[in-house]
Amino acid sequence: MKRSFSSFALLLITLQAIQIIPAAISTTKLVPADISKVKAWVAKNINDFNDRKSKDSKGIPRIVLDELLASAEDRLRLIRVAKDGFADFTTISDALETIPKDNKRRTIIQIGGGEYWEKITIKCNKPFITFYGDPMDIPRIVFNGTASQYGTIYSATVAVESYYFMAVNVAFVNSAPMPNVNRTGGQAVAMRISGDKAAFHSCKFIGFQDTLCDDRGRHFFKDCYVRGTVDFIFGNGKSLYLNTTIDSVAEGTGVITAQAREHVTEDSGFTFIHCNLTGLGKYNTYLGRAWKQRPRVVFAYTYMGHLINDEGWSTWKFPEREGTVYYGEYKCAGPGSSSFGRVPYAKSLSKAEAKTFLSMTYINGNKWLIPPPKFP
Repeated sequence: MKRSFSSFALLLITLQAIQIIPAAISTTKLVPADISKVKAWVAKNINDFNDRKSKDSKGIPRIVLDELLASAEDRLRLIRVAKDGFADFTTISDALETIPKDNKRRTIIQIGGGEYWEKITIKCNKPFITFYGDPMDIPRIVFNGTASQYGTIYSATVAVESYYFMAVNVAFVNSAPMPNVNRTGGQAVAMRISGDKAAFHSCKFIGFQDTLCDDRGRHFFKDCYVRGTVDFIFGNGKSLYLNTTIDSVAEGTGVITAQAREHVTEDSGFTFIHCNLTGLGKYNTYLGRAWKQRPRVVFAYTYMGHLINDEGWSTWKFPEREGTVYYGEYKCAGPGSSSFGRVPYAKSLSKAEAKTFLSMTYINGNKWLIPPPKFP
């Protein structure tokens, strides 16, 4: 059943109205060390696009939102998906089919609660898409693809190749079983994000090996949850993870990150700020391993539980990479954060060294980050 035009129009007007959140973005202010101040910091640093496409009193443009994004946010479209049929569509795939190629409007797909058994790829010619779920009844998009069936990166339950994607209150799940350590092909991706300038708010990424493929582009993850075993955040993206829980369920040796930077000229890396590293094991999980030659990973203000191995980091089977990796830690806490036993190539960062990784400018967020939509 489709929503009536009058109801749809009212909701669209409401969406446009409540997206206006005044205040100018700060390009230099760092994430505060006090986690109780982070919410206010986010509110000040991710604000309404209308404010950031204006000019100052002298007519000089401010640091403004990307022009294409500003235009797209001026023209919202809403599509509703629900399992019970009281919506425009019953599947997310059908809703996506109605979005034209070279889309120029912010299109919000409001997804009702329940489990959606779908394998989804959003191609690069469909930008400006938002998946929005109810925080009280988060929808789960589920599939069971594995590397042996599709290849690792193509095993993803949801793959996003387009720019300016956003997801809010959605769980991305790969339900394939935990891989057998003696067999290959068990990698199973829940989400692959290959498009630039993507944001995830209060989302869950659930799998085992290779759960989240942070493939390429600039990305922002806030208040999320990532579950896995080995290399469960991997890829060559340049991403900032804020206030995110990272949960290792490895029964043997676990590895959180496998960042894929290979060359000095590549501008990529993962930064984790005010995150929480949890897990069932004790001293069995590494913060990262050198899958490629020059990975760049930093943890700051992060709680590290007993799961973290004393060494902290691994070059895997490539000892020569000790001189090329960039593995940094800054003011972390918890039993897994002790510098005692850390590998010599791990960096205990100074404030000056950490500064680069502690601002929205790390991902050029002043140009593209906007607040998630809200519903009445």
